[in-house]
Amino acid sequence: MIDLYTASTPNGWKVSVLLEEIGMPYNVIPISLSKGEQKTPEFLKLCPNGRIPAIVDRDNDDFAIFESGAIMLYLARKSGKLLPKDVKGESRVTQWLMFQMAGIGPMMGQANVFYRYFPEKIQPAIDRYQKECRRLFEVLDRQLEGREYLCDELSIADIANWCWVRIYEWPGVDTDGLDNLKAWIARLDARPAFQRGIVVPEPLVLESVLDTAKTVVVR
Repeated sequence: MIDLYTASTPNGWKVSVLLEEIGMPYNVIPISLSKGEQKTPEFLKLCPNGRIPAIVDRDNDDFAIFESGAIMLYLARKSGKLLPKDVKGESRVTQWLMFQMAGIGPMMGQANVFYRYFPEKIQPAIDRYQKECRRLFEVLDRQLEGREYLCDELSIADIANWCWVRIYEWPGVDTDGLDNLKAWIARLDARPAFQRGIVVPEPLVLESVLDTAKTVVVR
């Protein structure tokens, strides 16, 4: 049994979607970011960095793992699913997982901060991060040309990137003309396991980009 310490964020969804897709039993321990529960001594024993998600594998001597990418690799190897077993195949998937970890996640995170949350609107910063997100989206779009998934078959790389890219409207990133990317988002969004995973531990509600009086439930 896996204990999943998580919150309703793209990094948290990466693990809950994966667990749902591979059908591995897990317990959810919600972490309230607003209350600072990710900084408690108890949580820091599991995750020294004080960030969600983290897991504890109760079937493996209560082995604790932090960092979403490391968790995904561990669970994929443990289950034998969503990660090729040959060296080249695993490397291809890992490359696109690292693409998300090093590019999509940090750049979209900064775009979110400056476009949505920072008290002062610093337009050069907003432009810089939105443009870099768009560039990274174009890389994904090219990779998806003629493919249903990033590495031909569904993998943890698709889950990791999708959990971030699907909320492209929130940081104000333009996806016009990226037809391969948009079709991929919709394709994954239709998977029941993905739908279940993004309501863990609860649905996330965001203000609409186009109408602040309207809310969008990010399932």
